[in-house]
Amino acid sequence: MDISVVIPLYNEEESLPELSAWIERVMEENHFSYEVIFVDDGSTDGSFHKIKKLSEKNPNIKAIRFSRNYGKSPALHTGFRAAQGDVVITMDADLQDSPDEIPELYRMITQDGYDLVSGWKKKRYDPLSKTIPTKLFNATARKVSGIKNLHDFNCGLKAYRKQVVKNIEVYGDMHRYIPYLAKNAGFGRIGEKEVKHQARKYGHTKFGLDRFVNGYLDLGTLWFQTKFGVKPMHIFGLLGSFMFLIGFLAVLTVIILKIVSVCSYGFNFYLTKSVYFYLSLAAMIMGLQFFLTGFIGELIIRNSAERNEYQIAERID
Repeated sequence: MDISVVIPLYNEEESLPELSAWIERVMEENHFSYEVIFVDDGSTDGSFHKIKKLSEKNPNIKAIRFSRNYGKSPALHTGFRAAQGDVVITMDADLQDSPDEIPELYRMITQDGYDLVSGWKKKRYDPLSKTIPTKLFNATARKVSGIKNLHDFNCGLKAYRKQVVKNIEVYGDMHRYIPYLAKNAGFGRIGEKEVKHQARKYGHTKFGLDRFVNGYLDLGTLWFQTKFGVKPMHIFGLLGSFMFLIGFLAVLTVIILKIVSVCSYGFNFYLTKSVYFYLSLAAMIMGLQFFLTGFIGELIIRNSAERNEYQIAERID
C-alpha cells in the first residue's frame, strides 16, 4: 500500500463528507493505493455514524472510535499502530489542511529521502492571540530540540516514512513534538514543506490558550527525558552532591564559629539562634534527598522491562 492517511477527529460531522471526497479524488488522480483511517476521539455528535456511511461507499475508509475523549496524541498513536501504508500522512479533519498537498509530501518521502516532512502554514487565518504565542512556542521548540529548519512543529499536516510511526510513542500531548520524538528515535532526516492553510469552514476550534502552557511543560518533560531519562543519577546525583557539600561546609563553618565562641572571651555565638545553622542543615537534607531520588531512579531504570530495548536500523543474520 502506498499511503495511509490518519485523521484524528472530535465532533467534525459536517466536514467529513467533503474531506473524504477530496482525499478520494486526489488518490485516484495520482493512482495511489491507499487507506484512510479516521480515529474518532469520543465524538458526541454524529461523526462516527457519518464515517460508517462513507465507508459503505468507499472500502478504503477505515475507522477507530474511542469510548471517550482521550486527546489528539492517543488518537494519532492508535492510528499509527493501525497504518499499513509505506508513507503515513496525518491531517486534521476540519478542512484546514488540503489533501492536494499529499502527492508532493509522498514524493518528498519516497524520492527525496526524508524520514519526516512537516507542513508549514506560512500564511495563517488565525487571530493574533493564537499566532503570536505559536511563534514563541515554535522558537522555543527549535532551540530545545535542535531542529532548526522547522517553522511549525504543531502543524497537523505531516508525512512519515512507515518505520518512523512504528518506532515512536505519541502519548499525553506529545503530538506537538513528533519531529523531536522522531529525532530521538534516530530518524534525523526531517524536512519541511510550505502548505496552504484554509479558513475553518465548519464548527469551531477545539483548542484553547491553555495548550501553550501545557506545551511548554511537555517540552520540558521531553527535554529532561531525552537528557537524563536513562541516567537520572547524572542530574539528581550531581545536584544532591553539590547541595550536600554546600550544607556540610556551612555546618562545619558554624561549628568552628561555636568553638571559637567557647574559647574566646567577648565573642558569643549561639547555634540555635543562628539562621545559617538551619539553612546549612536544610541544604544537607535537600542534597541527600536529591541523591536518593537519583538512586531510586536508577533502580527503577535497572528493573524496567524496556531498559535494553534499542532501535535497530538494520540487521544481518
